Amino acid sequence: MPTSIAEAILQGAPYLRKAGVLEARREAGSLLAHVIGRDRTFILSHADDQISEAQLQEFRRTLHLRAGGQPLQYITGHQEFFGLDFEVTSDVLIPRPETELLVETALKLVTHAGVAPLICDVGTGSGCIVVTLLHELRKLRNYPEARAVAIDVSEAALVVARRNAARHSVSEGIRFVLSDRFAALADRDNGNQGSSHRELFDLIVSNPPYVADGAMSGLQREVRDFEPRLALEAGVDGLSVISRLVEEAGDFLKTGGHFVFEIGFDQRQAVEELVDQKVWKLLGIYFDLQGIPRTVALEKLGSK
Repeated sequence: MPTSIAEAILQGAPYLRKAGVLEARREAGSLLAHVIGRDRTFILSHADDQISEAQLQEFRRTLHLRAGGQPLQYITGHQEFFGLDFEVTSDVLIPRPETELLVETALKLVTHAGVAPLICDVGTGSGCIVVTLLHELRKLRNYPEARAVAIDVSEAALVVARRNAARHSVSEGIRFVLSDRFAALADRDNGNQGSSHRELFDLIVSNPPYVADGAMSGLQREVRDFEPRLALEAGVDGLSVISRLVEEAGDFLKTGGHFVFEIGFDQRQAVEELVDQKVWKLLGIYFDLQGIPRTVALEKLGSK
C-alpha cells in the first residue's frame, strides 16, 4: 500500500522516541527529507505526497541507524554552520552552534587590524572554522587576499576539510597540513636552518579536544560512541592539548597577533592560570548563548 510523507513520519517518530531520541518527529522529518532529496519545507508542504517503496525502505534503514545512536549529521552527511552547509563524516567532529562564537570573535579581531590576515587553524576537522573565516573575510572589500593554513593530525579529516573548502570556493586560499599541532611547521623551520624563516600568523584559531578522559562515559551516546575520540579526549583534566597550544602558539604568531580557542564548560579558571602574562594579554573569555564560558581570546605581547 502506498505511503505518504505524513504517514511515514508518523510511523518513524514513535520509533525514534522509544529509542530515546529527542525531538523525534523533527528528526524523522529530517531523515525523510534526506532520503527523498528534498528540504524540510517540502516535507511540511507536501505531506500528502506518496513516497516509493524503495524510499520507504531506505527511510526505515536511516531510522534504525538513528535509533542506534548514530548522529543525524553522520547519516545525512551535512551540518549547517554559520549559515553555510558543511559535509561531515565520522572522521570529523560535528560543527556546533557554540563554536560560531569563536568565529565571531576571530572576525572582529582580524578585521580590526585592517589588513588581509594569515590564519592558522589547529585541529581543523571538517574545516568549518577556517573555511567560514575565509568565506566571510572575502565578502569584505579589504580582505580578498586572506590566506590560511589548516592543520590536523588526521589525514581523513583533512580530506573532508578540503572538500568543504572547495564547496565554498576558498580552496586556493588554504594550505592543508598533516601535523600534530605545530610540529610540521616547526620541521619546515628546521629545513630552513632555524626559525628566522618561520611563517608567522596574524591569527591562530582552534577548537581543540578538551574532554577529560574520565568524563567521556558521561557524554551523550551520540558523542561518546560515534564522534572521533581523537577530537574529544584530552588527558586526565581535559587540558593536555590546550596547555600545549597556549605554550606553543606564541612561537607562530606575530607580535600583536591573536590566539582564539574554545574551552570546556568548567575550564575557565584553569585556562586563566595557564596564560603566561609575559607572553599573552588575556583579551577575554566569552560566554555562549547558554551562558557558558566558551571562547578565549589572547593577544601576543612580544617576541617569545
